[in-house]
Amino acid sequence: MFINLYIYSFIMFKLFLIFLLMSFMMMYLNMSWMLEWMMFNFNSINVEIFILLDWMSVLFISVVMLISSMIMLYSMIYMEGEIFLSRFIKLVILFVLSMVLMVMSPNLISILFGWDGLGLISYCLVIFYQNYMSFNSGMVTVLCNRIGDIGLLMAIGLMFTYGSWSIYILNKKISLILFMIFLGGITKSAQIPFSVWLPMAMAAPTPVSALVHSSTLVTAGVYLMIRFNKIMIFSGVDKILFYISVLTMFMSGLMANFETDLKKIIALSTLSQLGLMMMILSLGLKLLAFYHLLTHAVFKSLLFMCAGIMIHLMNNNQDIRLSGKLNEFIPFTMISFYISSMALMGFPFLAGFYSKDLIMEMIYMMNLNLFMMWFIILSLSFTVSYSLRLFYYIYFGEIKSGFMYYKEDKLMNLSMLVLLMLSVMCGSLLNWMFFFDYNFTFMKFSMKMLTLIMLIFGIFIGLYFWVKDMMFIYFLSFFLSSMWYMNYMFHIIYKSLNNYGEEGFKMDKKWVEFYSKKVLLNTIEDMMIYKQGNSKGLKIYMFIFILIFMYMSMVLML
Repeated sequence: MFINLYIYSFIMFKLFLIFLLMSFMMMYLNMSWMLEWMMFNFNSINVEIFILLDWMSVLFISVVMLISSMIMLYSMIYMEGEIFLSRFIKLVILFVLSMVLMVMSPNLISILFGWDGLGLISYCLVIFYQNYMSFNSGMVTVLCNRIGDIGLLMAIGLMFTYGSWSIYILNKKISLILFMIFLGGITKSAQIPFSVWLPMAMAAPTPVSALVHSSTLVTAGVYLMIRFNKIMIFSGVDKILFYISVLTMFMSGLMANFETDLKKIIALSTLSQLGLMMMILSLGLKLLAFYHLLTHAVFKSLLFMCAGIMIHLMNNNQDIRLSGKLNEFIPFTMISFYISSMALMGFPFLAGFYSKDLIMEMIYMMNLNLFMMWFIILSLSFTVSYSLRLFYYIYFGEIKSGFMYYKEDKLMNLSMLVLLMLSVMCGSLLNWMFFFDYNFTFMKFSMKMLTLIMLIFGIFIGLYFWVKDMMFIYFLSFFLSSMWYMNYMFHIIYKSLNNYGEEGFKMDKKWVEFYSKKVLLNTIEDMMIYKQGNSKGLKIYMFIFILIFMYMSMVLML
């Protein structure tokens, strides 16, 4: 089985190199390939599968392949001794293939194949460890995502009247279709009010979390909105998206300052960055959003890899209050965690700095509401505060629980080293690739330094959270750490559905099963009587035979 993992990792790494070279070639030659396969036509409707390969989709596939190959190497040691390892490998490969199919598709029908594949396989991966917590998390994940899937299905139904499912036929008049696609995008990327499922999906194994939160599943919604961005700006949906995304950034950043679960803090940081991507998308800068999407994917996968090793060291304990001085036991992992967290904060000249600083500069140049501007900057300062709070507990706290003897593995370190180098370099490399011919942004020195000043302000917020134990305002901290009671809102929504399901189950149990069983038993009994010479049994037997014969002949005629 480990040989298979080696092979899969090697193949994915080779695909990464091939797709990366292809994207460079396509970008500089300004070319793209489109393949079209018509499955069947019905009246004037052509059911087609499109594959669009342009530099954007090919570059994104190359990043997905790179992260997947490193996670495969990491899983060889992390999942060692797992009974169902073969199932895990197959699910991860199917997950990556679903994402690739979704990325290459400009057609809503072919997008749906990859989209539903992501939803179904993510459910299987969340419930991989079979316990009640995983089951509940999996159900919340799949039910929240189905709302977005319904939006996509309704968009397909509405586009049926236009004769094609290609995104290129859409224009600014079809606002209802665009709203349905927007619903699918915000659900998959866990924007408010569908943010509940993202921290709960942490019940999956850590390698899956690293894959889901960096380059697959949650980024599917952002990528869909990047593809539809040009049309979204004309439809009025962009204003709704702006307010939702900024509120998501603020809520997730504030919540992460009160959270004590290591993986949930990193998941909430993903939610904050997704809000930032959606916010810049709503302002019409899709290339900037794509740039931040790629840089974020690299350091976020590294963060989750480091978190998995820490959890193993802490005897599968995820509470950061029980950890401390981990750098004495796993030094390379903690160096990687430190650098990737600094990249997340936007520390100068690391990967996250180039994309976040450019995003903020473009926002300063726009004519935005001052209140929303300060909201955005405060949300960014929360990124620094929760990262520093995490540093305080992990580096400077006292270890308060028994830990396993854990020695760092060379193979895991190799997979993390590749992502560590990219966390330092990929921001500048992609900046030279994307914006080599763009004009510079000129602004006042005070405006230029505003982002840096607010990040320093975030350090003081983090210091306040260290000094003040926020448990003295228990109800406020519980409110802030439970996603503003959004999970209870979903409980209210689904309660009525559950009640209907319960009544339906009772009806099924009382009526359908009982009477169908009774009719079947009577028929068998009559057939048995026929053998003993009863004509009533013969009539029923002949009646059933005629019904089956008529059904089969109709099928053959069709």
